[in-house]
Amino acid sequence: MKYATIIDIAKELGISKSTVSRALRGDNQNVSKETQAKILEVAQRLGYKRNELAVNLRKQSTRTIGIVVPEMITSFYVNFITYAQKYLNKSGYRVMLAQSQENPEVERINLQMMEDYRVDGILLSICHDQVNLNEYRRIIRKGIPIVLFDRTIAEMDVSQIKIDDYIKSFFMVEHLIRKGKTKIIHLTGPSYIQNTFERIKGYKDALSKFNIPFKEEYLVEAGVDFNSGENAVRMLVEKNIPFDAIFCFTEMSALGAKNYLQATGIKIPQDVSIACMSGTELSKLVYPTITAVEQPVELMAETASKIIIEKLENPAMTNKTIVLDAETVYRESTL
Repeated sequence: MKYATIIDIAKELGISKSTVSRALRGDNQNVSKETQAKILEVAQRLGYKRNELAVNLRKQSTRTIGIVVPEMITSFYVNFITYAQKYLNKSGYRVMLAQSQENPEVERINLQMMEDYRVDGILLSICHDQVNLNEYRRIIRKGIPIVLFDRTIAEMDVSQIKIDDYIKSFFMVEHLIRKGKTKIIHLTGPSYIQNTFERIKGYKDALSKFNIPFKEEYLVEAGVDFNSGENAVRMLVEKNIPFDAIFCFTEMSALGAKNYLQATGIKIPQDVSIACMSGTELSKLVYPTITAVEQPVELMAETASKIIIEKLENPAMTNKTIVLDAETVYRESTL
């Protein structure tokens, strides 16, 4: 399909491109009303639309923000994108989306794609806290600001939006202990995500507070997806490791763990309680419903969007880390 251009309109009317350009910009001083009317009529008939990309490139801005997330399976990232896009659109920005599929190489390709398409800034939730560090820094040095959200990197000098993973993990494990649980498994996230270490520390410190010995075998790296959670619990059962509660890094691993327990006749919460971080709507759509820490996704999306815009308007703005409060919702899985 060929798009109508200013040249097409000029040829149709036998006038110069500059006259057409002035008319379409609403220049009443240099183009007569009669000529303007003719130009607008032809433009409408030919289906002319202004090339916003070309206009913005001349202004050294595409008015586009890139958003890169690790996955779009869980509703957290889908909701983040929805709220961020709503805020950014209202502020006059378009959005370019990409998912890294939990793969640093795919993430790097996505970031370079956004750089090639000249996005003004990037909202990023990382999939690995080390592999692409130099790439992030190179992009920032090039003048494209990055704001990290949810999964952040302590050593990066960028603005970051997160929750307090340590505190929320500590209180969640404390809740399980106060419910009489002492053999608490922690299905951790990947070792290359900062959130993982903060949640492990919260888990360990809560055990220490109640003088419950930490057991290395109770710390199981289980990834972030359903199958990983299911396989981790299967392994624990097959090894005859006794446990009465499971604290999961993410909702999807909790769902996998729950699925295996119920399939083998283990009752929740009578035999084993389950709780998780990063809960979404899914936690209350299953039976029993799952106790979870739920991030303020709308506030996180709006805050990240606001900061990236502020950074574009004032590149010298000091970077800041904003820690948002998250709500712990107690449900049937720990009652």
